Amino acid sequence: MNLYKADLHIHTCLSPCADIDISPLRIIRAAKERNLDIVGICDHNSGENVAAAKRAAEREGVVVIGGMEITSAEEVHLLALFTDDAALLAMQTLVYAHLPDDQNNARRFGDQVVANEDDEVVDFNTRLLIGATTLSIETLVKEIHTLNGLAIAAHIDREGFGIIGQLGFIPPGLALDAVEVSYRGTIMEFCDQGFPIITSSDAHRLEDIGRSSTQFLLEAATLPEIRKALNGEDRRNCSGAKVSQGTSTGIECKEDVKERRHS
Repeated sequence: MNLYKADLHIHTCLSPCADIDISPLRIIRAAKERNLDIVGICDHNSGENVAAAKRAAEREGVVVIGGMEITSAEEVHLLALFTDDAALLAMQTLVYAHLPDDQNNARRFGDQVVANEDDEVVDFNTRLLIGATTLSIETLVKEIHTLNGLAIAAHIDREGFGIIGQLGFIPPGLALDAVEVSYRGTIMEFCDQGFPIITSSDAHRLEDIGRSSTQFLLEAATLPEIRKALNGEDRRNCSGAKVSQGTSTGIECKEDVKERRHS
């Protein structure tokens, strides 16, 4: 078993609200500088920069988990993480089919840059990626699991676009694999929700990469191993590591969650 430091929620220049210089290669180099072993690339409603980030990561010795941050019909942000690119692309096809027909207004929302592994501009995505899909949160979780992905409620400590802020609660029976707390919150505030908790940076700027991260005890840096860690299986585990605020009490919280999930 080895400890892996992961930041599973990083945006690229494809997200219209992200800085233009947070490109695939720069992300990977920043992650390496900050001793991150695993990064999750999760742009708004698209996975088009994941392949470039993976190619860049192969040269730098960082593992990339491909995903996206999907906006549900209720305007809840949900992280969807996948083992393989085929599943990610299938999810992207579904999301694109349920986005508004409107095109992105770059002047208002920002450019949506598709880049390659050398940070060269390949294209501009013209869809309105910042908008909400017409898919409910329950449907999204079901479809993510159909594709063998992980469904994680994003930044639940935030009022805007967090599931608790938007709905007032986490719907009973919603089969989330985990919930995410951003660098603004603390893990102990959310232990009573009954889910494993990760912490991530939700970086939209290079300087925020690794600002908050999660430590995973795994046999290998893969999504199936992360799934086991979230469930506390086979001696795998995880704990939040608040980079800007010291170390949180994630393991103690996780044991409480594990007991509740198996009761």
